[in-house]
Amino acid sequence: MFIQDEWLVKTFFFIFGSMIGSFLNVCIVRWPQDKSVISPGSHCVKCQTPIHWYDNIPLISYLLLGGKCRVCKAPFSIRYFFIELLTAFVFLAFYSYFGLTFLLIPYLVMVSGFIVATFVDLEHRIIPDEVSIGGMILGLVFSLMIPQLHGTNIWWQGLLFSAVGVLVGGGSIYLMGMLGEWLFKKEAMGGGDVKLMAMIGAFLGWKLALLTFFISPFFGAIVGIIEKIRTKDNTIAYGPYLVIGALISLFMGERLILCLLFGYRLF
Repeated sequence: MFIQDEWLVKTFFFIFGSMIGSFLNVCIVRWPQDKSVISPGSHCVKCQTPIHWYDNIPLISYLLLGGKCRVCKAPFSIRYFFIELLTAFVFLAFYSYFGLTFLLIPYLVMVSGFIVATFVDLEHRIIPDEVSIGGMILGLVFSLMIPQLHGTNIWWQGLLFSAVGVLVGGGSIYLMGMLGEWLFKKEAMGGGDVKLMAMIGAFLGWKLALLTFFISPFFGAIVGIIEKIRTKDNTIAYGPYLVIGALISLFMGERLILCLLFGYRLF
């Protein structure tokens, strides 16, 4: 019975994640254009026909329609399906790791923001304030309500640790940007990255935010070198690498810190 119930819960989180992914698709498309994510409803961007509910079922409708509009047959981007599938698996993975605990809720909110920030930054080289500033505020609120996010049961300590995380996270990358601008005589770090790091600090606290700050450049540098060779362009979307660094810090941060400071084995 327990195994059956567990599979039901996992199936729920997979389906729920795909539904959230459908909404994240709307955010990814509309927020960079300063459009509402509520109105108008989902519609084909080519023929403007509203998409009915039976054509808007996450994952299933895309497959049944062959990735095309029912009316005009215009193709829908595979990204819609991919993000729904990605979010479904991410929600399932977070449930499998954290279980049905209070920590699961803020972390699902955080990772949803990460998904939007990643795909918007990759396409537009911006990170919407709705994600970074909105996420930072939510991180502070969650830390007040669920201080266990920061390893304490006292509400004011949770809020304090979150606020310090905002300052350390945003401040560290802001200082790095100032240093880069001084060295290279041009903008080295966008304001969106600073605000995204502040959001990360709000959820993870100052220790893991600082670890994120040091981990992210390794991934960014590798891609930056490849892009420099491929396109001769020095600019990269740095948000996705902050997200990678934050996720590594979330799941492996304590072990990494012990490994670096005290020589503990990582695995």
